[in-house]
Amino acid sequence: MEVPILKQGHYLIATFQAALTDEDLLKLQDALVERVGKFRSRGVIVDVTALDVMDSFAARTLRALAHMVRLRGADTVIVGVQPEVAFAMVQLGLTLEGVATALDLEEALLLLNSRAKGVGARAR
Repeated sequence: MEVPILKQGHYLIATFQAALTDEDLLKLQDALVERVGKFRSRGVIVDVTALDVMDSFAARTLRALAHMVRLRGADTVIVGVQPEVAFAMVQLGLTLEGVATALDLEEALLLLNSRAKGVGARAR
């Protein structure tokens, strides 16, 4: 299943509609990294609200995506991690260390805008 990637100003927004296969996650990673350069994006928002489970491969891929995007000059914010998913991730030792997170799209946009203005908002 392909994840739609929307361009909103200087940002790219990818919204998961359902759980993805490992291959789909890798395709999304490649597409986002490529589009950051193509559109000179300042930030990427990955909305995982629809996910009711996040396995170790998905967590590692999202973390790697954020680091790749950072090397391309943009920030990444993961939004919408459900409480049950967060609980399970912590129990399993899966982290998104070094990756900013936000409750929703609105908070993610505020975070990215504050970083773009040099306010120095912190990653969670």
